[in-house]
Amino acid sequence: MRSVSGTLGIALVTALALGGCGAKDKQPELMHLRSTTSGPDEFGILPTKPLAMPDSLTELPQPTPGGTSLTDPTPEADAIAALGGNPERVTAKGSTAGDGGLLSHADRFGVDGQIRDQLAAEDLDWRRKHDGRLLERLFNINVYLKAYRPMSLDQQAELDRWRKLGLRTPAAPPSGSAQDSLP
Repeated sequence: MRSVSGTLGIALVTALALGGCGAKDKQPELMHLRSTTSGPDEFGILPTKPLAMPDSLTELPQPTPGGTSLTDPTPEADAIAALGGNPERVTAKGSTAGDGGLLSHADRFGVDGQIRDQLAAEDLDWRRKHDGRLLERLFNINVYLKAYRPMSLDQQAELDRWRKLGLRTPAAPPSGSAQDSLP
């Protein structure tokens, strides 16, 4: 009996150890969100326009990444209209017409066309290294905030830094003690 329980114990430890060695291409999950209700998730439902069958399947355009969809050609403008904005201010590039000066200033030193791919690869590597401990993964514990804590900004320290430089910060909220003293 003792050898059977010892064998089962070794088998269990081996299974757990191998289970922790997930596949390298597996996406790490740092935030485990789950609904506590039995109903649908209202944030997961996207109202899309109804699908329509084209007159001829041979006349369909080739799909292009980042291109428009025949069913939903202007999703950004539709979202702006749904939120009460003016959808006519959105340009073909997806930015508003008034942002031209801001965009030209931001890309004055050049734009790396592969920056999204590079950042996605770096973030995937970061998430794999900070995927949580074995029990955190087994019990679906959120480790998102802990993983990204080194990248977070201390708002009060940054505000103090700006004020010590003599720069005005008119849009900054008052500190916690000043906020508490408000009626």
